[in-house]
Amino acid sequence: MPFEQSKPITTGVRQVRCGDLLYLTSAASPQFTRPMTVRVIRALSDRHTYHGWLWIDAYQLGPTGDAVARRELYLMPAGAQWLTALPAPVRRTSSGSGR
Repeated sequence: MPFEQSKPITTGVRQVRCGDLLYLTSAASPQFTRPMTVRVIRALSDRHTYHGWLWIDAYQLGPTGDAVARRELYLMPAGAQWLTALPAPVRRTSSGSGR
């Protein structure tokens, strides 16, 4: 039997690929009560899931775009938002004692 090459994971919405920048909210999974931005390392295609759901290995990104944690996440890609760039960080001005 010849070796079968793994097929890319498609969801009917968009294919999740290495390097994708995703904004995850509760639309992607109930676990994301606090939205988060992640950069996909890889889709974990060897795990069996319900139709339309996917496991990914990703870096959770902090407000400056730096990786703050590596996570395995279970989500519905149809509810994910693909970003083309990180949102600009919110800059806070000091208003206080003037030290």
